[in-house]
Amino acid sequence: MTTTTLAFLVPLLPFLGAAAGLLLGRTAPGFVRPLAVLPALASLALAVTVAVRQGGGQAIDSYTELTPTGSVPIELGLHIDGFAALVAVLVGVVATCVQIYSTGYLHDDPRYPSYAALVSLFTSAMLLVVYSGDLMVLLVGWEIMGICSYFLVGHYWETPEARAASLKAFLVTKLGDVPFLIGLFALATDAGSFRITTVLGTVASGGLHHPTVVALLLLAGVAGKSALFPLHTWLPDAMAGPTPVSALIHAATMVAAGIYFVARLLPVFQASAAAMVVLAVMAGVTMVGSGLAALAQDDIKRVLAYSTIGQLGYMAGALAVGDRGAAVFHLLAHGAFKALLFLAAGVIIHASGTNSLAVMSRMKDLRTRVPDAFWTMTVALLALAAIPPFSGFFSKEAVLGAAEHVAAGHTEHAPGAAGWIVLITGLATAVLTAAYATRLWLLAFRGHGAEAPDHGRQPLSMTAVLWVLAVPSLAFGLAFGPLPDWFDGRDLTPVLTTSVLGTGLALVGGIVTYGAWRHTTALAARVPPPLSASLERGYPHGAVAAHPDADAGQVEAEAIAAHEPAFGDVARAPDPADPGRLLLGPLHRHAAVGFHLDTVYSVLFVRPVRAGASLVRFLDREVVDTYVRGAGALPRWLGTAVRRAQTGNVQTYVSALLAGTVVLVVAALLVATGA
Repeated sequence: MTTTTLAFLVPLLPFLGAAAGLLLGRTAPGFVRPLAVLPALASLALAVTVAVRQGGGQAIDSYTELTPTGSVPIELGLHIDGFAALVAVLVGVVATCVQIYSTGYLHDDPRYPSYAALVSLFTSAMLLVVYSGDLMVLLVGWEIMGICSYFLVGHYWETPEARAASLKAFLVTKLGDVPFLIGLFALATDAGSFRITTVLGTVASGGLHHPTVVALLLLAGVAGKSALFPLHTWLPDAMAGPTPVSALIHAATMVAAGIYFVARLLPVFQASAAAMVVLAVMAGVTMVGSGLAALAQDDIKRVLAYSTIGQLGYMAGALAVGDRGAAVFHLLAHGAFKALLFLAAGVIIHASGTNSLAVMSRMKDLRTRVPDAFWTMTVALLALAAIPPFSGFFSKEAVLGAAEHVAAGHTEHAPGAAGWIVLITGLATAVLTAAYATRLWLLAFRGHGAEAPDHGRQPLSMTAVLWVLAVPSLAFGLAFGPLPDWFDGRDLTPVLTTSVLGTGLALVGGIVTYGAWRHTTALAARVPPPLSASLERGYPHGAVAAHPDADAGQVEAEAIAAHEPAFGDVARAPDPADPGRLLLGPLHRHAAVGFHLDTVYSVLFVRPVRAGASLVRFLDREVVDTYVRGAGALPRWLGTAVRRAQTGNVQTYVSALLAGTVVLVVAALLVATGA
C-alpha cells in the first residue's frame, strides 16, 4: 500500500469502529470492547508506519476535489510533514491507552457502548485535523471534536455538574469558533484556496491583505479550543466527565488541536507583529494564572486541569516567539505525561473513594494501596515539573531557550517584546508548576490519619497502560538527539542558561512547598483532630469507599453526584495541612475560583443576554400576543352579541323589525327636513 492510502486509513478506521460500535452496542454487546480497542490500535500502527515512511523529510501531499463550488474549491487533501506524522502517533498512543483503560474503568457502565463509540469518533476527528491539507476539511474535524466533547463531558448526565460542564464547554468553544470561521473565509479569499500549502505560499509572497485581522480572528478560535486566556474557563469544569475522557481531551485531542493549528499556519501569524505580541500576552497570562489557580484547587482532577492550561500556555508561548519545533516538542512530551497523570488519578480516585486532596491527605498508606499509580504518577509529576532527565525538562527548556533567543534579539521571526513576555512568565510558571506538582504528590501520597481503603489491585487494563505511558515520560525528552528532522531541523538541545535557571527555580518551588507542608502538618498535629476522627470512626453514610466492588467509573459518578467527594463535612472542611493556603495567603480564595473570571463573564455576558431574552419574552407575550389576541377577540365579541339576539321569539323579531322601521323613517324625515 502507498503511504497516501495508509494515511487515509488512519482517521478512517476509528470512524468505522465508532459506527460499528453504535450499531452493535445493543444487539451484540460482546463486540463493543474489541470494536473500541482494535481500530484505535490498528490506526496507531498505521500512523507509526506513515511516520517512518515520511521520516521527517519532504511533506506528503495528496488532493482530491470533493465537489465543484464555483469559486474557492474544497478538497479532500493530505499534508503530512514531520509535525503531522509525530502528532498523529501521539493521538494514536493516547487514544489506544484510553480505550484499553476504559474497558476496566467503565466495566459495568450501561452507557459504555455509546461512550466507546464517541471516543473513537473523537479520535478520528483529531486525526483528520492532523492530516488534513484543506482548511474546510480541517474545520469538519474541528467541529466534530466540539460535539463529541459535549457528549463525553456530559457522560454522567444525571448530575447537574456534568450537564452544566458539557453545555459550558460547548458554548465557550463555539463562541471562539464564530470568529475562527470568519478568519478561515478571509484567509481563503486572499489565497483563492482552502489548501494549506497554497495559503502558506500566499503569505510568503505577501498576498495576505489584512494579516492582523485574520490572525486575531483565528486566535479567538484557538483560544476557545485550546483553553487559552480568556476562553479557558470551560476546561476545569470539564472534569465532571469520566477520567479517561479528561486524559484524552487534555493530552492528545481538543486542546492540542488549537496549538497544532497555529503551528501548521505559523507564517500567517508571523505576518503580524501585533498578533504575535497578543499571542505572547495570552500565553503569559494563561501560564501564571493557571499556575496560581492549580495551587489552590482541592479536586485532584482540577489541579491537573489547570496544569494542562499552564502547559498549553508554554506551547502558545513557543509559537509566539516563532518556534513551532519547541511548541510541538512540548505538545508531544506533555501528551504522554498528562495522559499518565489523569489515568493514574483515576486509579487513585477509585482506591480512595474521593477526588478530594483534603480527604486523601487524611489517609495514610494510600501509596501502598496503589503502587502502580504511585510510581508512575511520581514519574509524570517529575516530568511536569521539568526535572531532568524527564521529558518535560527537555521540551520546556526548548520553549524557554527559544524565548531567550528572541528576547536577546537574535531572530526577526518574532518581536523582542514577545520573547521577554514568554521568558519571564515561563520562568515564573516553572516555580508554580513545581509547587503544585509537589503539593499534589504530598497530599495524595503522604497523608496521615485513617487507613486508606483496600479495594485490592486495580484491573490490569488500567494499570498496564500507566507503565506504557511512563516510558515516553522518561525517555521522550531524548528526542532532541535522534529526531531533529521531524522538527524542521531545529536544534532542541537545552540552552545552558535557561536550563540552569529553569531547573533551579523548579527545585526552589518544590523545596519551598515541601517546607510549607512540613510546617502546616506540624501545626495540624497540635490541633484536636475532629476532622480525621470522623474518618477513624468509619466513612460517613453514602461514602463511595463503602462499595469496594464498584468499578472506578461508578465511584467517580457517585462522587460527582454528591457534589462533594462523598465524605460530608470532612470534604468541605479546609485541610490544615494544605501548603497551598500558606503559600498563597490571601490570594488563595481568589485563586480557588479561577480569579472570579466566571463571575466577570456572568456580569458582562450571561446576565445581559438573559435580560435581553426576558425583554423579548415580555414583548412577545404582552405586546405582540396582545394584538393577536385582540384580532381574534373582536369578531368573537360580535358573534356573541349576535348570538344573544337569536332568541327564537317571533314577537321579539317583529318588535325589532318595527322599531328598526320607525328609526329609519325618523332618520329619513330628519334628513329630508335638514335638506
